[in-house]
Amino acid sequence: MPPLTRYWIKAGFVNFAAALLLAVLIQLSSVMSLPEFIIAMNPVYFHLFLVGWITQIIMGVSFWMFPPLNKDQPRGIESLGWLSFFCINVGLICRIVSEPVVVLDPASEWRWILIASALLQWAGGMLYVIHIWQRVKGKQLPATNVIRVL
Repeated sequence: MPPLTRYWIKAGFVNFAAALLLAVLIQLSSVMSLPEFIIAMNPVYFHLFLVGWITQIIMGVSFWMFPPLNKDQPRGIESLGWLSFFCINVGLICRIVSEPVVVLDPASEWRWILIASALLQWAGGMLYVIHIWQRVKGKQLPATNVIRVL
C-alpha cells in the first residue's frame, strides 16, 4: 500500500472518530447543559464525516487501486496527490476552528478563515481530480470486436 494511501485512510479514521465524538456531544447538549459552542459544531460534524471520513477513504483507496498510469510513474505525479491531501486536511482544520465561531457570530472576522477553508477543500478536490483523471481508463477492444459490435 503506497504511503499516500495510508495517510488518506488514517486521516479518514481520525476524522471518523472525531465526527462520532462530536455527534455524541451534540446529542448530549440536548439533555445536558453544555457550552453553546458545542451546538455550533453541528456543521463541522457533517464536514468531518463527509469530507474527512468518506471522501478521504475513497481518495486513498482509488489512489491505490486505480489502474497504473505507466511503468515509470504508475500513480502519476504523486506530488499532486500529496498537495491534494494537504489542502483537504488544512481546509478541514480551518473549518473546525472557524465555523463554530462564525455560527455564533456571523459578523466575526473568522469568516475569512471559513472562506479560506472552503477554497482549500475545493482546491484539494480539484487537484485530486486532475491527478487521478488520467488513470481512469476504459478497456481497449480489439478491432475485430468493435466491428462485431457495430
